[in-house]
Amino acid sequence: MHFLLLIIILLIALALPQWWATRVIGRHSTTRDDIPGTGGELARHLLDIHRLEGVAVESTERGDHYDPEAKVVRLRGEVIHGRSLSAVAIAAHEVSHALQDASGHHLLRWRTTLVKFTANAGKFAMGGLLLSPGVLVMSPSLGRLLIVAAVLSMLLPTLVHLITLPLELHASFSVALPTLDRGGYLGSARDFADVRSILLACSLTYVAASAASLLNVWRWFALLRR
Repeated sequence: MHFLLLIIILLIALALPQWWATRVIGRHSTTRDDIPGTGGELARHLLDIHRLEGVAVESTERGDHYDPEAKVVRLRGEVIHGRSLSAVAIAAHEVSHALQDASGHHLLRWRTTLVKFTANAGKFAMGGLLLSPGVLVMSPSLGRLLIVAAVLSMLLPTLVHLITLPLELHASFSVALPTLDRGGYLGSARDFADVRSILLACSLTYVAASAASLLNVWRWFALLRR
């Protein structure tokens, strides 16, 4: 009973940041006449003043992100065409990743490299763990090697999440927020506080993702110890 309660609490704790981020972004997605441009226009402007004319801004349906290989800032329709504080905050955040890329930020380089190897890491880990009992019977040394390789593959996505968290925090609070503040893109102290709350809410979703990934690794280790 206590274990079930703990699982429920953990699931709620992991889902809460995403719910809060959605709520905060929605609250500040109202069109504002005093915002002079759309999120897409702001992104283009910020890239241009930082001499990143080669970085494109495109619309996407896959979620707001910066693609370091294609050199493209991709924004959802409500962000690229929106005139709201949420559009401003999200556009500035994604541009911040382009600035990190241009400055050679080490965490972004590591993450970009690791992501290339994580696509099939989960499938390999699952397959390796399922096959390991049979392989252990036929060849204990090969079976142990397979388990080690599977566990390392399983840790790779977790490592990506752990690298992503400080990278996102840096983009939000060391690049995006100061850029908006110094450039006078926020009309009041209230706007500054609201944009900060948007960036904070989004950052906490990465905290939850990192925690969920660590929880998944712990679950597999617990199963392997049985």
